[in-house]
Amino acid sequence: MRGRSRRVSKFLHEEDTDPLSVIVNLFDVAMVFAVALMVAMVMHLNMTEVFTKEDYTIVKNPGKENMEIITKEGNKINKYTPSKDKSTNSQGKRVGIAYELENGEIIYVPE
Repeated sequence: MRGRSRRVSKFLHEEDTDPLSVIVNLFDVAMVFAVALMVAMVMHLNMTEVFTKEDYTIVKNPGKENMEIITKEGNKINKYTPSKDKSTNSQGKRVGIAYELENGEIIYVPE
């Protein structure tokens, strides 16, 4: 008989089992879940403009007391909250009037 080698089953080979290896795998799964949750939240809030390179302006709660204007210019994001306090020394002038129609359309009339 020539030297016949026996096939060794892969399942019979015992591995060293480390109880902490399960925790490492759970950490990886948790990180993937967290990233997926953040992406879903951004998509739900329609904030995909934050990830583009284009400049944009977002008006939150238009016409209400807690209105905010968020602008992105290049890499800089500015947040402006208008105040009803007229005592500030703001420099500006009135440039027109905006009318909202019954169908929700807004018409701007410059002065």
